Amino acid sequence: MATKSDSKRVLEVSRLNVEIPVPTGMLRPVQNVSLHVDRGETLCVVGESGCGKSLTSLAIMDLLPSKAKRTCDHMLLSGDSVFQIGERAMSDIRGDRMSMIFQEPMTSLNPAYTIGNQLAEALQRHRKVSSDEARQRAIYLLEKVGITAAAGRLGQYPHQLSGGLRQRVMIAMALMCGPDLIIADEPTTALDVTIQAQILHLLADLQREFQMGMILITHDLGVVARIADRVAVMYAGQIVETGTAQQIFNTPEHPYTRGLLECIPIPGKTRRGERLGAIPGIVPSLVGHMQGCHFASRCPQVSNACRSATVELLPTKQPGHISRCLLTQSAGAETPQREGAAS
Repeated sequence: MATKSDSKRVLEVSRLNVEIPVPTGMLRPVQNVSLHVDRGETLCVVGESGCGKSLTSLAIMDLLPSKAKRTCDHMLLSGDSVFQIGERAMSDIRGDRMSMIFQEPMTSLNPAYTIGNQLAEALQRHRKVSSDEARQRAIYLLEKVGITAAAGRLGQYPHQLSGGLRQRVMIAMALMCGPDLIIADEPTTALDVTIQAQILHLLADLQREFQMGMILITHDLGVVARIADRVAVMYAGQIVETGTAQQIFNTPEHPYTRGLLECIPIPGKTRRGERLGAIPGIVPSLVGHMQGCHFASRCPQVSNACRSATVELLPTKQPGHISRCLLTQSAGAETPQREGAAS
C-alpha cells in the first residue's frame, strides 16, 4: 500500500474518461477531465445536474458501477499513483488517505449498526487500535463536528438522528483516519437552508484545521462563492473553465459560466417580478462521439469553427485561469485555427 506523503499537491488527475455501455451506444459522461487539489485548498466542481460531477468523484474513488470503464493518463494522491493499483490496495486507501461524504447520509449509514460501531469500524479497518481508542477518537470527532453529548450518541442508530446530525456523523466518519483528501458530493442537498449553512461552515473550518485538500461538488453557485478557493465548471462531461473563485465570478470567460452567473438573482438589483436569466436549449446527448464544442448548440456566440474544431482547455490572459472556448483563447490572435488543427 502507498504511504502518506508531505507533498503539497494532494490530488492530480490527468485526462480522466468514463464510458458506460447503454442500449443506444456508448455513454461518455466524463471526458478528458483534468484537475488538481493542493493541501488546505477547496476546489468546487460546479455544473447543472447530469454534467458528470458525481461520476467524476466516483471515478476518482474507484467506486463506479461494474459496467463502467475508466481511463486516464495518471491519477496521483500525494505523489503516489492510485490508478489501476488493484481493488485490495484501493480499498486500503479509501477511508484512510481519501474519504467521501455522500449526498444522502441515511442511505450511506447502515441502519442495522449503531453510530459508534460504524465510526469505530472506519478507524479499525485501517489502524491497529483498540476498541477503547476507536471509541475515544469517535467521541473527539463527534464533538469536533458540533454534536453535543457525543458519548451518548454512540449507542444510537441512524434513524434516531435528524438529517443534519446524520450528515455530521458522516463528516466525522470521513475524518476518522485523518485523510489527505475529502470529496464531498453535494453534502447539503437533503438539508434545510439553516442546516446547510452550518454544514458548509463546519466543512470549511475542519478543512482549514486539518489542512486537507477538499473537492466540493455542487450545483449551487452561492455555496461556491462562500467556500471555494478554486472552481472547475463542468458542462456535458467536460470541464469548460477553471480558475480562482474571484476569476470565475468577476471575469468569467466561457459563455456557459457567464450563463450560469446570469441565472442568479442579485439582492438589491433583481427587481420583484423581473424575468430571471436562463440558458436556452437543452444539454446534448453524451452517447457516441461529439464533434466541436459541447456548448455550441446553446451558445449565443457560436461560429462554424465551434462546431467543427476540437476545443481544448487553454490559458486565458489571467494566470491560473483556463477556458475551453475558441473566442477567449483567440483574443485577437489565430489561436482557434492553430489549436483546432493541432487537436
